[in-house]
Amino acid sequence: MTIPRERLDQITHRFAELEARMASGTLEGEEFVRASRDYAELEPVAKVAAEVKAAREEIASLEEMLADPEMKAMAEEELAALRRRLPEAERQLAIAMLPRDSADSKPAMLEIRAGTGGDEAALFAGDLYRMYERFAADQGWKVEPVSMSASEVGGFKEIVANVTGTGVFAKLKFESGVHRVQRVPETESGGRIHTSAATVAVLPEPDAVDVQIEDKDLKIDVYRASGAGGQHVNTTDSAVRITHLPTNTIVTCQDGRSQHKNKEKAMQVLRARLYEQQREASQGAEAEARKAMVGSGDRSERIRTYNYPQGRVTDHRIGLTLHKLPEIIAGPGLGELVGALIAEDEAKRLAALSD
Repeated sequence: MTIPRERLDQITHRFAELEARMASGTLEGEEFVRASRDYAELEPVAKVAAEVKAAREEIASLEEMLADPEMKAMAEEELAALRRRLPEAERQLAIAMLPRDSADSKPAMLEIRAGTGGDEAALFAGDLYRMYERFAADQGWKVEPVSMSASEVGGFKEIVANVTGTGVFAKLKFESGVHRVQRVPETESGGRIHTSAATVAVLPEPDAVDVQIEDKDLKIDVYRASGAGGQHVNTTDSAVRITHLPTNTIVTCQDGRSQHKNKEKAMQVLRARLYEQQREASQGAEAEARKAMVGSGDRSERIRTYNYPQGRVTDHRIGLTLHKLPEIIAGPGLGELVGALIAEDEAKRLAALSD
C-alpha cells in the first residue's frame, strides 16, 4: 500500500508543529495533557514516515545517478537494496496509520471465571490468572487483584484484577472469550482426559471523564463476607454489592476487610463494565467488523484450547497451533500468540482499506 507524498508531508509537518509546541513551554493543564497525548500517538507514525520519505528521495537521487557511467554500478547496487527495503517500510507505515481503538492505551480490568468442569475449571482459572500475571511482569506491567473468590481445592471461582502499564488493553483485548483445557486431573485415577473451561473478559479501564455515574443511580448493599465453603472470613459487614439501576449492572467485592476499600474496588469494576457497554453501543458497525476479524470478544465464544497431553495450544480464531504449552502457561510464551493475533487484526484491517 503506497502512501501519497502529500500525506507524508502532512504527517511530518504536523509532528514538527507538535514538537515546537511541546518545546515552547507555554502549554499548561489540559492543553499540555492533550498535546502530550497527540505527540505520543503521532511520534511512531512520524518516525516511519520519515524513513519512507528518505528512502523514496534516495531512490530518486540514485536513479538520476544511473546516467553517469562512473556511478552506475554503485547506484544500481544501492538501488536494489533500497527497493527491497521500501515495501516493508511502506507496510509498516500503513499499519502505523491504521485507525487506533481509542481504548488501546488504557489499563485494563481482567476478569477470569471458572466455567464448566467444577473443581478442575477453578484450578484452570487459577492457571490462567498466573499466566497473565507472569506475562504482565515480562511487559513491565503491574497486576493488582481487585476481588477474588477462591475455590476449596485451589484456583478461583472468580478473580478480577487491574492491569496497568503501557499498551495493556491493546495487547490483552483479544484474550476475551472461553478458554478450554483438556488434561488429566490429579484426582483422576483412571487417567481419563477431562475438558473444562474458564471465561476471560478484558475491559478497558476508563478515565474519570469517560464514565459519569450519579449517586442516585446506585443501590449499595453491605453484608458479611464469606470464604470458601461458606464460612465467614470476618465478623464485620465489609462486603459490598453495588447495583447500577439504569443498566441493572451488579458488582460485588468482598476481598478486603475494609468496607470503604471494597466499595472503591467495586466502583472501579463498575466503571469499566459501564464503559465497555458505552463502547459497544457507540461502535455499531465497527464492532460488527471487528467480530469478522479475530473474534467478537464475546464471553461465550470459544477462542482457545490448551491440550496438556499433546502439549499444544490452539487459537481457533486464526487457526494457529503452537506446541509450546508449558512456555505459554508459564507466561512469557503467551507473547507469540498475542503477536499473531495483533498481526492478523492489522492484516485484515489493511486488506479492508485496500478493497
